[in-house]
Amino acid sequence: MSTSDLSAGGEPAIQQRKRKKRLRLEDITVVDRATLKRAVAAAALGNAMEWFDFGVYSYIAVTLGRVFYPDSSGSVQLLATLATFAVAFLVRPLGGMFFGPLGDRIGRQKVLAATMIMMAISTFCIGLIPSYASIGIWAPILLLLARLVQGFSTGGEYGGAATFIAEYSPDRRRGFMGSWLEFGTLGGYVLGAAIVTALTSYLDDETLLSWGWRVPFFIAGPLGLIGLYLRLRLEETPAFQQQAEAQTSEPTPKNEFVNMITSNWKALLVCVGLVLVFNVTDYMLLSYMPSYLSANLGYDADHGLLLVLLVMLVMMVVQPLVGLLSDRVGRKPVILAGCIGFLVLSIPSFMLIQTGSTLLIFAGLMVLGLLLNCFTGAMPAALPALFPTAIRYGALAIAFNVSVSLFGGTTPLFTAWLVDVSGNLMMPAFYLMLAAVIGAATILVTPETASKPLKGSSPSASDPAEAKELLAEHHASIEEQLEEIESELKRIEARRDSLIHQHPELSKRDRQTPAQGDAPAAS
Repeated sequence: MSTSDLSAGGEPAIQQRKRKKRLRLEDITVVDRATLKRAVAAAALGNAMEWFDFGVYSYIAVTLGRVFYPDSSGSVQLLATLATFAVAFLVRPLGGMFFGPLGDRIGRQKVLAATMIMMAISTFCIGLIPSYASIGIWAPILLLLARLVQGFSTGGEYGGAATFIAEYSPDRRRGFMGSWLEFGTLGGYVLGAAIVTALTSYLDDETLLSWGWRVPFFIAGPLGLIGLYLRLRLEETPAFQQQAEAQTSEPTPKNEFVNMITSNWKALLVCVGLVLVFNVTDYMLLSYMPSYLSANLGYDADHGLLLVLLVMLVMMVVQPLVGLLSDRVGRKPVILAGCIGFLVLSIPSFMLIQTGSTLLIFAGLMVLGLLLNCFTGAMPAALPALFPTAIRYGALAIAFNVSVSLFGGTTPLFTAWLVDVSGNLMMPAFYLMLAAVIGAATILVTPETASKPLKGSSPSASDPAEAKELLAEHHASIEEQLEEIESELKRIEARRDSLIHQHPELSKRDRQTPAQGDAPAAS
């Protein structure tokens, strides 16, 4: 298939021809509810596992520093451990570039099974690494290698999971079903943090250094097996199957990656902008705030972590409700509300956080958490809808991970540096406001996709009755478009008559034309 066979949206011409045919009731995909639930659970569990590791590593970083860098000072140990953690963000875009296009070629389910295996094994292997006291410098080297594998596999995880849920979901419920992906994120982080908190509370220091720190990483093994089992039980998404059938008679283009970038650069930029505000606010609240409370405000570290965990538990309850709301009112109003909220309420929230009162600190954090729900509840459905089926996984994986690596993952470090350099404790609020401005500008130019079929896919319904409703809506939409076209034709015809009337020769010829039939008038 040559480049000319691809549309401006990166969609194969054969798929365009298919879409131009009359839509019939049998063309609408009716989603099996049991299969949809399994698909959502399988995708969300992978995301939960990624953030389970994130929570475990963040909470046990001090202990890991003593295990893998015992000859360094306490601050150097912590920095070295966090630097090893941050390395994973550097390889995430590489993972997205590898797994994303691969998922568009061989299927979402196969690639998501591979990323689950890699994440589970690499996390489990961290628990097997001998200490520095046993094997010396090889201990931190093995830890670094495990983190690189984690980061590489994670690069293909979110884009694939979001694509998987979006392509399985009915058009009218895509926001609600997609919201469970970020429910998994919050659940994984809370579980990891809770396990580490329990270990540090019930084990003495010597036991924790000896073997206790390994326990959370070993738990990743069973979690990975459960996730792999769920993913292997699933078939490919209906949208991918339709795409694969449409391409059976045409070879895959060699320059698909270049074409994806050149044909979809606007959608890619929109995706980067939306992911920027999504992840800056996410990492600010979930990753940076515990350190901000303890290091900058002198608040008790354990209490700060507990407050953030409580906020996350409330967010988990609100999460599906926001997804449902985005199906009713649209993705744009929900995301825009979050941007405006961060722009207006970031400073008041940080003023509450800086009071030192536990109740007011919780109130400030809760405001930020509920605003973040506007993104976590709507983004998993909004982002996959930016791209056509043929390149959805690859485009989303690349744009998402580039944005996360450049902006999201650097948020805690950059914000801490700003506070340190300026001495202004309001810097996190200003940073959130800047991200909100970028997010608002981006969402305003983003087309609304709620209750609409994904690009390059046929409509999708929850049941046969809804399929009939979608077909009726499709026909009504065609009638409205025809009315608009007819109105525009009348306007053009009136404009034509007005111009002809202003030109004596054309006006004369126009009056003679009926008498001379259809033959053109002589000049």
